[in-house]
Amino acid sequence: MKLHTIQSVTERRQVSEKITKTALSNTGTYSLDAAIASTRNCENMVGVTQVPLGIAGPLLIQNKEYYIPLATTEGALVASVNRGCKAIHDSGGAQTQCQKIGSTRGPVFQVQNMQEGTTLSQFIVTHRDDLYEIAKKTSHHLRVTDIHTSAVGTYRFVRFVFDTQDAMGLNMVTIATQEMVSYIEKQTGIPCVSLSGNFCVDKKPSWLNFIDGRGIKAWAEVVIPQMVLRKILKTTAQQIYDVWLSKCIMGSIMSGSMGYNAQYSNVVAALFLATGQDIAHVVEGSLGVTTTEVRGKSLYISVYLPDLMVGTVGGGTALATQKEALLMLGVFGGDGGNNSELFSRIISCAVLAGELSLLASLSEKTLAKAHINLARGGRQL
Repeated sequence: MKLHTIQSVTERRQVSEKITKTALSNTGTYSLDAAIASTRNCENMVGVTQVPLGIAGPLLIQNKEYYIPLATTEGALVASVNRGCKAIHDSGGAQTQCQKIGSTRGPVFQVQNMQEGTTLSQFIVTHRDDLYEIAKKTSHHLRVTDIHTSAVGTYRFVRFVFDTQDAMGLNMVTIATQEMVSYIEKQTGIPCVSLSGNFCVDKKPSWLNFIDGRGIKAWAEVVIPQMVLRKILKTTAQQIYDVWLSKCIMGSIMSGSMGYNAQYSNVVAALFLATGQDIAHVVEGSLGVTTTEVRGKSLYISVYLPDLMVGTVGGGTALATQKEALLMLGVFGGDGGNNSELFSRIISCAVLAGELSLLASLSEKTLAKAHINLARGGRQL
């Protein structure tokens, strides 16, 4: 039996139960609109997978409090972020900035020689406005903001950069890129080998995205005074700095890591899952740098995330529970790009809370103890 020929989610689940000899009673219990989800979000849908949702906060960001929804199966994560939120709150709150770079799609063309490669590059430069208009016709929510090219051998890579407003926008970006590629092929006779040539770079860690950015770049910082370090984090500025230097910097160098941080992906994944983001973009959200400085007896700590592919409209954001999580943060829906930018700033501050708490735990040597108490129900290792 081919599941895609069955229209009903219930019938599809019943068939799957017979084929796999597995009862899917829990999988079949949900509150979302299956008719919408099965046509927009998930093919061959048979039910849902539930993930526990916790709340950390309040997280004080530039004088406004936010409660952070985190979907995770990792015990101790919500508690750790919550402690970081408390430390940030009692320190006067975090400061944050962001810069919209845009979603990207990077097709690859194949030329016969360098001269033909030059012809392609010159065509793109001289017909830039035409390409912009072609893309614009595919969606009034989208516009091309930049085009980059690179070459190796007979391959010519083109990186189109788009403003997709509050949507993460990869679907509309892909459709627009296809139209531009078809125009280029027709006008130049140069074939496109692949609509995505890994020059995007989508859902993979890369130095190109690390350096140039993708989606939205976000920064967050806070100064933690000695009293908060002692009372809440049970450590000192120097102890956290020592762990940060040895772990995030030297350890990352020795391991060849692309992210100089403690655990960005932990917080990014939990927030992405809670709010209906494309979870595969966690690999891009894991990129970034944490920095610390000892200022007297206080600690300065900051995070930089150059590659946040997020949206507050489209994709999984309209699913019932995910919509509630975005509403909790006050960022659901389209607002000309303002909601996605605010969302990226909230993510950066939540990541800051997670970094602060984990580095503090490592410095006071309570990481294993915390996981015994929270992740293993008090059972000994």
